[in-house]
Amino acid sequence: MDRRKFMQQAGQGAFLFAVPSLLQSCGSKKRPNILYIMADDHGYQAISCYNGKLNQTPNIDRLAKDGVRFENSFCTNSICAPSRAVMLTGKFSHINGQIDNRVTFDGSQQTFPKLLRKAGYQTAIIGKWHLKSSPTGFDYWHILPGQGHYYNPEFIEMGERKKHTGYVTDLITDFSLDWLDNRDQKKPFCLLLHHKASHRNWMPDAKHLSMYDDVEIPMPETFFDDYATRSEAAKTQEMEIGKYMYLAYDLKVPPVQPPEKDSPREKTGRKYWQMIYGRLNKEQKKAWDAEYGPKNKKFRQAHLHGKELAKWKFQRYIKDYLRCIASLDENIGRVLDYLDEHGLAENTIVVYTSDQGFYLGEHGWFDKRFMYEESLRMPLIFRYPKEIKPVVDENDMVQNVDFAPTFLDYAGVKIPADMQGRSLRPVLAGRTPDDWRKAIYYHYFEYPAVHMVKRHYGVRTKRYKLIHYYYDIDAWELYDLQQDPHELNNIYDNPKYASVVKELKEELQKLREKYKDTDVTRFLPKKSVAVNHKAEGCKVTLKHAYAAKYSGGGANALTDGVQAPGNLTTFNDNPVWQGFEQVDLDAVIDLKKEMEINQVATGFLQEIGSWIFLPPVVEYSVSQDGTHFTSIGRVKNEVPMKNPRTLKRNFKLSVKNVRAGYLRVHAKNIGICPSWHPGAGGKAWLFADEVVVR
Repeated sequence: MDRRKFMQQAGQGAFLFAVPSLLQSCGSKKRPNILYIMADDHGYQAISCYNGKLNQTPNIDRLAKDGVRFENSFCTNSICAPSRAVMLTGKFSHINGQIDNRVTFDGSQQTFPKLLRKAGYQTAIIGKWHLKSSPTGFDYWHILPGQGHYYNPEFIEMGERKKHTGYVTDLITDFSLDWLDNRDQKKPFCLLLHHKASHRNWMPDAKHLSMYDDVEIPMPETFFDDYATRSEAAKTQEMEIGKYMYLAYDLKVPPVQPPEKDSPREKTGRKYWQMIYGRLNKEQKKAWDAEYGPKNKKFRQAHLHGKELAKWKFQRYIKDYLRCIASLDENIGRVLDYLDEHGLAENTIVVYTSDQGFYLGEHGWFDKRFMYEESLRMPLIFRYPKEIKPVVDENDMVQNVDFAPTFLDYAGVKIPADMQGRSLRPVLAGRTPDDWRKAIYYHYFEYPAVHMVKRHYGVRTKRYKLIHYYYDIDAWELYDLQQDPHELNNIYDNPKYASVVKELKEELQKLREKYKDTDVTRFLPKKSVAVNHKAEGCKVTLKHAYAAKYSGGGANALTDGVQAPGNLTTFNDNPVWQGFEQVDLDAVIDLKKEMEINQVATGFLQEIGSWIFLPPVVEYSVSQDGTHFTSIGRVKNEVPMKNPRTLKRNFKLSVKNVRAGYLRVHAKNIGICPSWHPGAGGKAWLFADEVVVR
């Protein structure tokens, strides 16, 4: 039964729920508590109340049984940090500024926790934050740095970093229940309980390591999709399970051969796995080795190739993923039990969702990003016994941009006019406004970057979806979701759908204008620039090897006359960067002839989320013969190491009366990521671009 028919049949009781003002005049005016539980990368396919056939989630189902479960819930930008920023601000990514995972969230802007706090709510965020800047608008925060770790993770509590022993899903729940125990009970509360699970690399709790061992998880029928009718975007992504999962890091099969025999990709996977595995204590390693050791031995002995190897990778991936979900569901049960035991369930709005959807083998993929259904659709359940009747909403199209105004509405706080979402309160009460949206808008920005999903925006109605890929491609895709629910057949060029294309393009333009997103050039990567100087084209000799995959074209990339832009979005956009892992940049430049030097400058990048740090100091030396060098000065770094922004810094030195035929540039690498960094103990990177001599 759809929502509207249900409420019509519910009689007079429904009338009271349809008019919240009458409810308040007849009963308590006590404002509701708000408990927002958000998982990371939890696809609706892995929730049993969403007709999921993969697993059972009894506690999430329990929440859905007593609340409203949305079938048409969508994100605005399917990637972690932007989704969180949309939820906080009630604004699309291009308005709140968090277009991708590389940007630092502007915590000074308006958010719904700030408005609730001002209105007398006690506010807290516990768990995954993932927005780089420190949380604002909260009375209390206890967050994971960056992505966080599954085992023995560090947390930052009100600015103080501390390592905890245990499993992250349990710990986040423990901290949340402790906060509920010690809150100011005179105030209504708003708790954002954000789990790390089920994010990559899917490390199950020890008690679930053998779960599903005797089960063959059914593969999606689209697993071996050939993307035949789709644009280059689907064909050039880098998120296929068979091709792009690390055996060590993702699938927990550490290589047995010496590191030098690893492929370049598996060298990276080995490094990541060693760091993750190294976090486990002796007891945890014993349990892990006992379960995965025999499984990995059997895998190596099988010598799988081709499709059989891809099938094996899927089984390892999906079982680890579902094991993480099992812990997640159990801990949600702990929280729901707490509410019941403390008499809080009746007056607490409980929301369960994910930051976006996720691919569980559909199209052969893992991760998210694309506007296809598996990553676009989010699970969404609202429970509030005081005002919401249990039902499945199969009709109304909602988005995460609606969450902030919804919470404010229930709290009796005026919704700011600049919020772009709409309150779900009338929808949840069964009285969907006549002007409720008939289409949703989506825009994904993070490219070029990890997984290489191209930039795109689009519109989805109940039946159709139109997607436009842009930047380094100009391609359109159209899907009839009624006839083609798996989105295998792009019918954009089919003459029978010409009128549909016309209508959807008109609707897309209306939405872009409504949400003020008509300029796609605004967030495009800045281009590298040409720069003329005396060292351009000169030969460079390096003392330490650079990382080939980050080189702009060999050692001479440092003097190729191409310089990264001053306003960066990511080093991947600019192949001029040259990376040095753990070692210093120590380069000698043969200037070809003796010349007068007045100024030397070298560009360096800081992107601490990618383990890239500015050098503490850069020293410049000169020589006449290329052997005996004399220092002409040092330039120290003045940017704080913890600065979360991605930035470029030019280490510039001005000199007088200096003549030389050779120039030496020595930039110090910090070597190892510091203790406060999520990759503490791992190898730090130094990224340099053009050495400019004038």
